Amino acid sequence: MNTYHQELLLEIKQEAKQNPVSSKHTNSYSGTKNYSYPLSNQQRRNIVKRFIKKHSNISVETMIELLNSLYESKSYDEKTMAGMILDTVKHLKSQIKPEYLDVWLNNLEGWSEVDSLCQSKFGAEDFLTYWIDWQKLIKNLAKNNNINKQRASLVLLTKPVRDLKNEQFKYLALEVVKKLKDRREILITKAISWLLRDMIKNYRQEVKNFLILYKDSLPKIAIRETNTKLATGKKT
Repeated sequence: MNTYHQELLLEIKQEAKQNPVSSKHTNSYSGTKNYSYPLSNQQRRNIVKRFIKKHSNISVETMIELLNSLYESKSYDEKTMAGMILDTVKHLKSQIKPEYLDVWLNNLEGWSEVDSLCQSKFGAEDFLTYWIDWQKLIKNLAKNNNINKQRASLVLLTKPVRDLKNEQFKYLALEVVKKLKDRREILITKAISWLLRDMIKNYRQEVKNFLILYKDSLPKIAIRETNTKLATGKKT
């Protein structure tokens, strides 16, 4: 654990002492067995904001070391706050190559931890900068035996397919959905629905055709929610 991580952990513990009431996001809700301090999501964000303000001149290299340390930690709070740092330090994202995520995902469990790293963190511009590496990562995650990495392969694509109409994004997204469409764990079925719904913005007809072609094998929830989004513009 590096010194910056130690500093963050001390703030987490101090904040938790002042708020000895369990957070609404319990371990069972977030899908992780990792320890969770009694903190709200807003309290975690406030800790991160204070830390970034105090260390505004921290180098990218040191920040990545901090992220490595946070993702190896034992608590839900430390792991998800790493994602908040990525949200806060915008210039840091351009330095994050796809192989980092493969390593970090080894330590994440459940939809909340996975999504804290993968949801809307990396968009079309990020993918195009290292396209070959992102494509390789997504394909490898989708075929990995770790269900958390499988979810990550779907969630990581939700922002790029919304950001830009790009044939490479479309083919990769549909390839990943085809790879995972027979899974019935909610961790995967909800992510498939999410990705297909987000594809509607730029690939409406392709999504319609896909639902028809794979109507017998796609998760029912994905078919229902995607058809509703196509008809009404809303999930439900």
